[in-house]
Amino acid sequence: MDKRENLALQVTKEIVVKFVETGRISPGNFTEHFGPIYEEVLRVISRSEGTGTAEGGRDDG
Repeated sequence: MDKRENLALQVTKEIVVKFVETGRISPGNFTEHFGPIYEEVLRVISRSEGTGTAEGGRDDG
């Protein structure tokens, strides 16, 4: 696993834990949500690395 994948995994874990704590995701449907959240986090991280910015290339100002 490369650095980008490890970062995406760590961020996804934190997001999913918060969703479980707030009741938006239950342990019973954890697997339905983890994969799509991971894929989206990885996509955003990859896009951000390609542009060299943390905001995915946005320039708001």
